[in-house]
Amino acid sequence: MTTSFSLPRRRFVQGLALGGTALGLGLTPTQLFARQGQTGAPELRGNQFQLNIGAADVNLTGRNRPATLVNGSLPAPTLRWREGETVTLRVTNHLPETTSIHWHGLLLPFQMDGVPGLSFDGIAPGETFTYQFPLRQSGTYWYHSHSGFQEQTGLYGGLIIDPAEPDPHTVDRDYAVVLSDWSDQDPKRIYATLKKLSHYYNFSERTLFDTLRDFREKGVVRTLKDRHMWNRMRMSETDLADVTGYTYSFLVNGHTPAANWQARFEPGERIKLRFINASAMTIFDLRIPGLDMTVVAMDGQPVKPVRFHECRLGVAETLDVIVEPKDHRAYTLFAQTIDRSGYARGTLTPDPSLSAEVPELDPVPLLGHREMGMGAMDHGAMGHDSGTMKTMDHSRMNHGGMDHGDMNHGDMSGGMDHGSMNHQGMSHGTQSGMDHSAMGHANHDTNAAVPFAVSADNPDLPARQSATEHADSEYGPGVDMRAMSPAPMLDDPGIGLRDRDWKVLTYADLEYAHGLPDSTRPEREIVLHLTGNMERYMWSFNGIPFADAEPLELYHNERVRLTLVNDTMMHHPIHLHGLWSDLELGDGRLLRKHTLLVKPGEKLSYLVRADALGRWAYHCHLLYHMEAGMFREVRVVPPPQSRHQHQEGHS
Repeated sequence: MTTSFSLPRRRFVQGLALGGTALGLGLTPTQLFARQGQTGAPELRGNQFQLNIGAADVNLTGRNRPATLVNGSLPAPTLRWREGETVTLRVTNHLPETTSIHWHGLLLPFQMDGVPGLSFDGIAPGETFTYQFPLRQSGTYWYHSHSGFQEQTGLYGGLIIDPAEPDPHTVDRDYAVVLSDWSDQDPKRIYATLKKLSHYYNFSERTLFDTLRDFREKGVVRTLKDRHMWNRMRMSETDLADVTGYTYSFLVNGHTPAANWQARFEPGERIKLRFINASAMTIFDLRIPGLDMTVVAMDGQPVKPVRFHECRLGVAETLDVIVEPKDHRAYTLFAQTIDRSGYARGTLTPDPSLSAEVPELDPVPLLGHREMGMGAMDHGAMGHDSGTMKTMDHSRMNHGGMDHGDMNHGDMSGGMDHGSMNHQGMSHGTQSGMDHSAMGHANHDTNAAVPFAVSADNPDLPARQSATEHADSEYGPGVDMRAMSPAPMLDDPGIGLRDRDWKVLTYADLEYAHGLPDSTRPEREIVLHLTGNMERYMWSFNGIPFADAEPLELYHNERVRLTLVNDTMMHHPIHLHGLWSDLELGDGRLLRKHTLLVKPGEKLSYLVRADALGRWAYHCHLLYHMEAGMFREVRVVPPPQSRHQHQEGHS
C-alpha cells in the first residue's frame, strides 16, 4: 500500500485519516514531515480523524520554501462530515512552536473554538489536543490556524458538512475550490516590512505619465488639487491591498496559475463549486468567462438562488454556486485580486487536454470619494445600468442636508476640529462600543452639515459638524482618517466592479433561503468603528488596539444589533466567532453569515443572537490587520438581574 503523499488527490473515506494511515505504515512523525509536502488536498470523510501538524518544504515558485502542513499537504485535507453526528479530531503538534486549529463558522462550545488565549492554551510542541463537538449545521466552511502566521504558511483547509436531509439542489459533481495566497517570504518579515513601510508591496503607485494624462483629462488645477489632497492625507488612491502579487502567488487548491488545477465535467451536468477564500490577505473578484453561475449558499447558509456572472469574495467567506456547462469545451475559473496585481486560475474541463483562455487583468481601480467616507455624495463613482448589472438604488442613500455649495472639492484633506463636536452619549467606558440602548439619539444618523472624510492630522480645515459620531478614542495617533458620511453600500458591487457589462453579485441580491432565521428586533445596539493608521500600520476598533481594549460583553440569549462604520479606505472582512451574524438587508430581510466584508466608507448593521456562553474572538480576517490590533474579545455572559445596572460605562 502506498502512502497518500505520493497520491495527493486520493480520497480516504469512513474516517480513514491520512496521517493515521502514514503512521500505521511505520512512518514516524519525523519521516512524515521530512519529505517534501504535496500540493492539492485529499478529502477525508467520517467522524474520527487524526491530524498531524508539521513542517516541510514545498515548491510552488521554483524554490523550496518552508510550509506548515496538515498530514503533509497544502492546503490541509478537505474534511467532509455529516450534520447531526459528533466528530472527534485528535490534533498532534510536530512543530517546535504552539499551534491550533479554529473551525471557521462552526457553532460549538467555546472550549473547542481553537483560539489560544481565549478558548484554550493552544497545542504545545509534541502534544495532542482532542477536539470533539456535535455538528449543528451543514454547508461549506473551512479551518485554519489561529497561532502566529501559520495560516499564511499553509495551515488551512476546506470543510464540508453534508445536510442530514436531502439537499434540495442536486448535482452531478461537487468540488471544493480553496483560494489562497502564498509568499516565499517569511510572513514575519512581511509584517515587519508593513510596519516600517506600509506601501512597500504596492507597485501600482501613480506615475508622472498618470499625472500628465490627468492634466489632459481633468485639467491642471483639478489634478494638482487632487494630488495635494492625497499627499496631505499621506495615502495613495491605489492602496487597495497591503500585500500584493509582488510577493504573493495566488493558488487554487494549492496550485499556481501555471500548474492549472482542473475539475472534470461532462456537458449537461450540474456541478457545485464550493469557493472558499482561505487567503491571509487577498480579496478576489471571481468569474468564469462564458458560464453563468447560480449562488445557492454563502458562508455555509442556504440563500434564495440568484444567477450572476461575477462576485467579490472577501477573505474567509465561502460561496456555493451551481454551473451547468452545455458545450464540450473548457472554462477558466478566474479569480483576480482586488488590486489587480495577480490572479488565481483553474480550469473546468471535459478533457484534461483542453484549456481555456485566461482573461487579462483589469486596470487598477482608483479609490475615490465614496471610499473616503463620502458615500452619500458620490454620484459619479457609483454603479450605472450597464447590461445586466444592478442599478444603484439612490433612494436608500442619505442625500439630505448636504452643503454642496460649501464643499471644497479641491482639497478635502484638512483635519477636523473635534473639540467642537458633540460627544455626548458616546462610549467613554472601557467597552469602547457605542451602546445605543443607553444613549440619546439626538446626533445619530443626522443629515447635518457637510459629510466628508478628512485626514485626522491636518488642522487646516475649519471645524464642521460631523454627520456621524466618533468616540474620543478615535482621535489619536492610531487613527489617520474618520468617515464623516458613511453610507449603506450593500447594493454596491464595489470599486473596480461598478461598470461591468454583466451581473455582479452583491449582498443586497441575497437572502436567507428559509425566511427569517431569527428576530429582527434588537434589545440594544452597539456601534463599532473600523479604524487605523495606514502609514504606521496600526489597526483597531474605535481607535483602540486589542492590547488596550476591554472585552465587549453580550448577555446570554439577548438580541444585539452591531453597526460597523468603516473609517478607513480599505476593505475589512469582519468575523465573529461562535455566533451567527444576520446582516440587515432592509425591508425586514436578513442574510445569515459568519464573515462580513465591509467596504471603505461603508456603514452596515447586523443582528447577533448571543446564544453561546463563553469567550469569543472578533476580528478583521486580514491576518496582518488582526496582528496589528483589529481584534476584540467578545464575552457572552449571564445577564445581570437588572439590565439597567450594566450600561457599559455610559452616562
